[in-house]
Amino acid sequence: MKKQDRQKLIRQLLSNQDVERQEDFVELLERQDIRVTQATISRDIKEMQLVKVPSVSGGYHYAMPVQKKLDTEKKLKRTLRDAFVSFAIQDKNTFLKVLPGNGPAIAALIYQMNYDFVFGTIGDDNTVFTICKSDDDAVRFQEAISLLLE
Repeated sequence: MKKQDRQKLIRQLLSNQDVERQEDFVELLERQDIRVTQATISRDIKEMQLVKVPSVSGGYHYAMPVQKKLDTEKKLKRTLRDAFVSFAIQDKNTFLKVLPGNGPAIAALIYQMNYDFVFGTIGDDNTVFTICKSDDDAVRFQEAISLLLE
């Protein structure tokens, strides 16, 4: 498995559950038939700049760095406000029309936001096509974009 794919999976694991130890990552990935060592996970944690935060139940768990998401959200908000043209939904697909030259950057920022309701995003010169996980998730995505445009 490529490092990029493994780190995407680690981000998904973090959004779905509290992971307290590096060994927990190894075990969770192994359940998905992905073999990694604790040393590999340690390098991923360092590269992804994961932090340990207090858990509700006591103890600590890994999380994405808050500042990175805030910076990404700030960039996405600014770029959307400058380039937004229109937004449309069909089933679980969304189509975001933007000013020419902005599609790839907005698609990349949406991906970096790691929305749990987004399956994938493709951006070309003046459009961003997003596949959400369900029809309801497409509506959630539209609401998220609307909030960024306020």
